[in-house]
Amino acid sequence: MNLQPSHLAEWLRAGEDGLLSVVIPAYNEEAHLPATLAGLVQALDGAGIRHEILVIDDSSDDGTAQVLSELERHYPTLRHVANPYPHGFGFAVRWGLELFRGDAVAIVMADGSDSPADLVAFARKLAEGYDCVFGSRFVRGGRTIDYPLPKLLLNRFANSVIQALFLIRYNDVTNAFKLYKREVIAGLQPLLSHHFNLTVELPLKAIVRGYSYAVLPNAWTNRKQGISKFRIREMGSRYLFVVLYCLIERMLSRGDYRRRTMVSPTTAAIATGERVGRVKEPEERPAP
Repeated sequence: MNLQPSHLAEWLRAGEDGLLSVVIPAYNEEAHLPATLAGLVQALDGAGIRHEILVIDDSSDDGTAQVLSELERHYPTLRHVANPYPHGFGFAVRWGLELFRGDAVAIVMADGSDSPADLVAFARKLAEGYDCVFGSRFVRGGRTIDYPLPKLLLNRFANSVIQALFLIRYNDVTNAFKLYKREVIAGLQPLLSHHFNLTVELPLKAIVRGYSYAVLPNAWTNRKQGISKFRIREMGSRYLFVVLYCLIERMLSRGDYRRRTMVSPTTAAIATGERVGRVKEPEERPAP
């Protein structure tokens, strides 16, 4: 991969030299992809953000591949590839992170649960000089629609534990909707997670390794059709593994990762503290 430093601030002002990549893992999402992709293209084009959308077909056995082939004829910025690794959300995203061509990359769900308008806001925030932008559904301005209660309760418990272990204010680590500069993705290697636990590995490694981040509120809407691919019983031990791995790295690497310096006047947004990742974040709100 080309690991040259990105110039997102200049790109978003002039709309010339940069590219935002959107990686979307998809497994049996033929019903959702047309609306999801239409919304993304409309929002990004409307904001004047040059982009590519890379959909990773994760061994779908419905009409996902055919739908994507048809959509590629309508959207020049869209391309899709098959996941050559074993089936799994993490493997699909990791393949996308090997292939993306942009200066920054966002991970977006295929089922339309993430808001395209939020992605535009994330890109503009990243242009201020942050290394990453993390979404939170549980700060002022964030919201969830039709979040199943058992998953919501487990989400809040798991995130509270992670906050306590890593001494961070960020309260939605398990949220997949995040944006990273290219050099951050390179700096987080090697990636270990095969499944949804990748959504935790990426931000925790970024925090532990000293990358700067901003937290913005985002909206999340439960899927309208089909079934969720997330299985609580299967994910518990996998989440625990990656959390413990990152915690051990944090404990053993104190002083090994130097504080990253912001590249814009917004350095003042980073609070003084042990880690650069401890930035000013939106006010938390109670879980619904």
